Amino acid sequence: MQITKQLAIFLENRPGTLARVCDALAENKINIYAVSTSDTIDHTVMRMVVSDYRKAIHVFEAHGTLVVEDDVLMVEGSNKPGALSAIAHKLAKAKVNIEYAYCATPPDAKKGLLVLRVNDAKKALKALNT
Repeated sequence: MQITKQLAIFLENRPGTLARVCDALAENKINIYAVSTSDTIDHTVMRMVVSDYRKAIHVFEAHGTLVVEDDVLMVEGSNKPGALSAIAHKLAKAKVNIEYAYCATPPDAKKGLLVLRVNDAKKALKALNT
């Protein structure tokens, strides 16, 4: 479990946009650890945790893409019923708000990766480590 940087980029909602973003990152040997997108009528917000966020910022800015960085929690946890519930209860007890979350885990995996955007990352990390 750690606090890490998440990048949010704002893109046109058009075919091929994700492919171009992934190509740019791959060309610069930047790995994507987690990704989430949400769309509106005319644009997409892509949130991602990558292997080298500083380098990724330069790549995106060189392509004229607006980039916003935020602290998020990256939590590796058990892939079993109730695991997310336990995390949510600990954060609620510590009065930490979960603003959004995203994760994915193969059904047969023992562990998964959860990305949490919370209102106080340091407080959340402390709460989850107790």
